[in-house]
Amino acid sequence: MVSCQALPDEPLHSSFIMGRMALAATQGGAGGIRANTVEDIAEIKKNTGLPIIGIIKQNYEDAEVYITPTMREISALVEEGVDIIALDATISRRPNGQTLEELFAQIKETYPNQLLMADCSTVEEAVNADKLGFDFIGTTLVGYTKQSTNLKIEADDFAIIRSILSQVSHPVIAEGHIDTPNKLRRVIDLGCYCAVVGSIITRPKLITQAFVDALEVE
Repeated sequence: MVSCQALPDEPLHSSFIMGRMALAATQGGAGGIRANTVEDIAEIKKNTGLPIIGIIKQNYEDAEVYITPTMREISALVEEGVDIIALDATISRRPNGQTLEELFAQIKETYPNQLLMADCSTVEEAVNADKLGFDFIGTTLVGYTKQSTNLKIEADDFAIIRSILSQVSHPVIAEGHIDTPNKLRRVIDLGCYCAVVGSIITRPKLITQAFVDALEVE
């Protein structure tokens, strides 16, 4: 699956551009798209018939989580219609002091048939999400939270993924730094259901910077 996202401060921020980016990914053989905002998702639907993992990134002053953090974002994605909704499933602080368990129960009561993906940053969070009943367990936030600062998803031959796979019953989606074909092949061989590949395909600014940085190393 290919993540087609661009935030407001990025050069490619445009629903039209993300729609064309998703089309390019589709023509390249992608099996699905991960996308942010209702506007981008609607445009991507016009260009592809692929399954969509939908998210809405929204910052709240009293919270650390920002990936689909409340029922407001959940409802917007359900109304737009996405195959899977991904949300932050970490122990990080949530809006209005709500716990993940409370939000998950609310979602299931309101939208019992909606498939949900847990964006996790540690093995413990993944195991907790699995017990709660998330349909998919993702490694999206490894290294991006306070509790996972010292973790790298690709370290020690994807040790964190291997640990998660051994402890959960729901399908695991590898996401985060899957930036070479060999890494993709490896996580699939380890037993992941699928993988989300993003920046290395859809963020030319970061790709360019990586090449420039290589020239500046002495």
